[in-house]
Parts: sequence; C-alpha cells; structure tokens
Amino acid sequence: MKLLRVGATGEERPAVRTDEGRLLDLSSVTADIDGAFLASDGIDRARAAIAAGTLPALDAEGLRIGPPLARPGKIVCIGLNYRDHAAETGAAIPGRPVVFMKDPGTVVGPYDQVLVPRGSVKTDWEVELAVVIGRRARYLDGPPAARAVIAGYAISHDVSEREFQLEYSSQWDLGKSCETFNPLGPWLVTADEVGDPQNLGLHLSVNGVKRQDGHTRDMIFPVDHIVAYLSQYMVLEPGDVINTGTPAGVALGLPGTPYLRPGDTVELSVDGLGSQAQTFRQA
Repeated sequence: MKLLRVGATGEERPAVRTDEGRLLDLSSVTADIDGAFLASDGIDRARAAIAAGTLPALDAEGLRIGPPLARPGKIVCIGLNYRDHAAETGAAIPGRPVVFMKDPGTVVGPYDQVLVPRGSVKTDWEVELAVVIGRRARYLDGPPAARAVIAGYAISHDVSEREFQLEYSSQWDLGKSCETFNPLGPWLVTADEVGDPQNLGLHLSVNGVKRQDGHTRDMIFPVDHIVAYLSQYMVLEPGDVINTGTPAGVALGLPGTPYLRPGDTVELSVDGLGSQAQTFRQA
C-alpha cells in the first residue's frame, strides 16, 4: 500500500494510491498520516476501508504531493553506510554505525523547491532509503524484532552543505539541517509491499547527468541492524524517520566537486518507491 498526503503546504489531506494509480481520500479514516496514525493500527484501518470500497476518489490533476508523513518526531541519519561512498570521501569503513540527527523541519514534498543556503558554495545531493517507524521500539533484541516495528519505506533526499557540515563544526548538524534539506516521498510504501529492503536500487541525476547508481545490498549496516542498534541508545517512536545512508556519486567525491547551484534540477528514485524531482533556488 502506498500512503501519501496531497494538497497545498500546510493543507495536505491523507490519501492512498491504488495499484492502478488512482488516489483515494483517507480523510474518513484519519485526519493525517503521522505517528499517531501509525501507532493506532492506521495501516490496517486504511486497508479495511480500501477493501470495503468506501473511500472516495480524488482528482489528482494539479494536486501537489506533500511529504507522506506530517512532521516526523525525529530524523536519525546513518553516515558512511556504503563502502563506495566512504571510499570516495576518504573515510575509513566504520566499525559501528555513524549516527547523527537532522532537524525534522527540513522535510518537504518530493517535488518542492529546495533552497541553497545563503553563503553556501558546497550544497550536495544524497539519495537514500528512508525507514519509517510504526511502533515504539526500545532495546530490540535483533533483526526479527526490528522488522516488526517498521511501518514502511520512502525515498529521502538527504541534501547536505559540505562546508557547513565538515569545516564549520566537529558535528554534522549545521550542514544537514538547513531549511528544505530533506525532500521525502512521494509516498510511504508499507513494509509488506517492499519486501526485502536490501534489494533496492537507488538512482540520482543532476541536470540529466547520472551521478548515483547504487544498491541497498551494498550497505555496510543493513536496515534491520540499524533499527535494532539505534534502539539500544534511543527510543524510536511511531513516525520517526531513519535515513540509511547514500551510495557513491556525491559532488564531494567527484572530480571538480560539481556542487549544486540555483537553477539545477535533481531527479532521484528508488526501486518500488517512486521518484522525486527538485529544482534548487537561492534562499
């Protein structure tokens, strides 16, 4: 099942996309798609409403697609989680997941504009698989327990400003938390539909030039491990998002470091999860 939110910014309504590509209004099931919806068996309730045939259709013409979750509780990110990406940045392969946080206010829709920060000269792209937590998780005891708390997956664009991230502070937060720096969506695909999260291709191009073409099987730490690991150090709540890292091909690691400029367009996709496209503008 593909869950999404449609409408103007701040006025999104919950919806579901059918296998035939139709949009159905979920407003009779929930006011929004958020942590409370996930925690209250909202996915099962949405399935029941679809099966009952009671959901009205939405006219998708001209409808903006917003992020598939109302503001996440937190965004937890895993850095350097692909061997080829660690190599291109000159970093050692980490022995434990590299964990940092990203401001949940960075989340925007998959086709919204992204702003190049004022003073930025090193704005970079990163296509990632996002994990959405569906049940409260603490001290999980292994992969099966981790799988049980995952509601689904989405495409995440972990936009980064490398000078802010790597040169201005020993922490990465400054370069990760600029406004609009986390397009998410277009939809949240439930875990049962995705199947094995380690069997997904990730793709990204800039102005039509392919830059990233990776695969989740190349993760250093797979999804199940990441979720169980994080639960040893923080409580994961329904509606939390985990960005699981990016493969090689970011501007930081390319010859000439072709960082993003206003007017550039980035297109990205993950197998089975849809696609995104953003045009960058000056903040």
